[in-house]
Amino acid sequence: MAQATGDVETEYAAQPGQGPAAARSRLHRVAALPVRCYLAAQRGARALVRGVHQRWRRSLQLRVVTTTLLISALVTAVLGFFLVQQVLTGLLDAKREAALNDHKAGLDTAVSMMQDGDHSADQDGRAEEITTQLSNHSGTTGFYEVVMLPDVGGLRGYSTVEKASVPQRLREEVGQSELGRQFVTYTEIVGDDARTPGIVVGARLSNTYELYYLFPLDHEQQMLDLVQNTVFFVGTVLILLLAVIAYVVTRQVVSPVRAAAGSAEQLASGDLSERMKVRGEDDLARLALSFNDMAGNLQEKIRELEELSQVQRQFASDVSHELRTPLTTIRMAGDLLYEDRDELEPHMGRSVELLQSQLERFEELLADLLEISRHDANAVTLSMESVDVRDAVMKAVGDAEQIAEKTGIKVVMRLPAEPCTAEFDARRINRILRNLIVNAIEHSEGKDVIVTAAGDRDAVAVAVRDFGVGLKEGEEHMCFDRFWRADPARARTTGGTGLGLSMAKEDAQLHGGWLQAWGMPGKGSQFRLSLPRREGQELRGSPLPLAPPEMAIGRARGFSPPLTERPAGVAGEV
Repeated sequence: MAQATGDVETEYAAQPGQGPAAARSRLHRVAALPVRCYLAAQRGARALVRGVHQRWRRSLQLRVVTTTLLISALVTAVLGFFLVQQVLTGLLDAKREAALNDHKAGLDTAVSMMQDGDHSADQDGRAEEITTQLSNHSGTTGFYEVVMLPDVGGLRGYSTVEKASVPQRLREEVGQSELGRQFVTYTEIVGDDARTPGIVVGARLSNTYELYYLFPLDHEQQMLDLVQNTVFFVGTVLILLLAVIAYVVTRQVVSPVRAAAGSAEQLASGDLSERMKVRGEDDLARLALSFNDMAGNLQEKIRELEELSQVQRQFASDVSHELRTPLTTIRMAGDLLYEDRDELEPHMGRSVELLQSQLERFEELLADLLEISRHDANAVTLSMESVDVRDAVMKAVGDAEQIAEKTGIKVVMRLPAEPCTAEFDARRINRILRNLIVNAIEHSEGKDVIVTAAGDRDAVAVAVRDFGVGLKEGEEHMCFDRFWRADPARARTTGGTGLGLSMAKEDAQLHGGWLQAWGMPGKGSQFRLSLPRREGQELRGSPLPLAPPEMAIGRARGFSPPLTERPAGVAGEV
């Protein structure tokens, strides 16, 4: 036996996938099956609940029909309940009254028979005779049972019901009352094969015997069941009809509203030719007419604005080109005067210097107007190349170095240690960075300006931070509007056209990037340029936060770090 067992074990272990480990794995999988089924059912239930909730929120018609259905069901249930209660009360009252009358008639007959009989005769025989005669009569209520207590002619006399059908409490009340006084109560009639609800009426017939009539309520129960079924059927049909009516009525209202919503969406997407269909002369028809009039007026106004904008763009372009010729002549004359300013009188030399500076500003304004005209005409082309963002930052800082030295401001660069390349138009990105740095110097109120660059797998970013007057709430968006200035009355050190930030944002958007601003009054501001690493790539995030890290720390801890505090990673200073 041991040898046979060893052979079986060896063969079992030699077969792949049949060992104890495989068996335990199968057992684990089988044991985990209910858990997986439960989790799958739970996910399905959650998806169903989410779908129903979403459908409920989006469909006005579903909410109206469901609410009508629920309210109708509630009202029908309440009315049906009171109707059934009224019918039940009426049936029981009528049955009770008839039962008392039948019992009273039988009681009178039994008393008369007792008085007419021979007093010397056997009382049990007389009781049997009375029971027999009363059982052979039917009253206004139809079938009923007669019980004479104490028993006559055996355990139950001539009745087919058990003595337990008469409640003990009723027997006690009857036994303690005067002759002929009736008592009535509800009971359960116990027969040979069934138990049925009923009414029992009793009274003392003599000093020895008590007469009880038992009336079954099976007929009333059938009538009550019929009424209940009828109420349920009629209520269900009524609820469904109300739901259908609500669906039809709400559809007449919701369908035009849906059509209006679809037309509004088409209009919002730019299809200004979209119009609603007008049917009839009701309120919805007037809504459609008003919508169509609004769409027509909006289309006309937009067309007028487009024409006016086109005229304005053409005018700016024409003026910019036409002013170049006289500006060139004035520039040549101004250069000659500026070269000989030392030979002129002091006040004349000062005028020549002012003339030269204003000519330079005039040239900048014309160049900005021409660039804006190209943007408006969608005639801007990009010369994309792979550039290290660190080189772009250092070039922009170098271009603004003269302005920084003149104002005594230090520009601190925080650049990554490793190359951080991206594909962009170097000339336009350099113009954006130079504009941001010059603006930061101009608004820094004599404090340092920090330029930070960073990159990740998908994007590069440059943030320019100043500690000057900052931006008020809402100005972080307004600052990119054309010709907008935070404080037009403030003295400016370098002039400016008011178009720099507007053009910078449009150049950033041409690259598929972002140009965003953050600022707080008295805390300075920060402008962040974010660009995708590759041309045509969608920008999903930025390697640098929009708000300065020290402001986030200050808000969390309740203080603001000093301006002299510098985090690690400073690549250089200019």
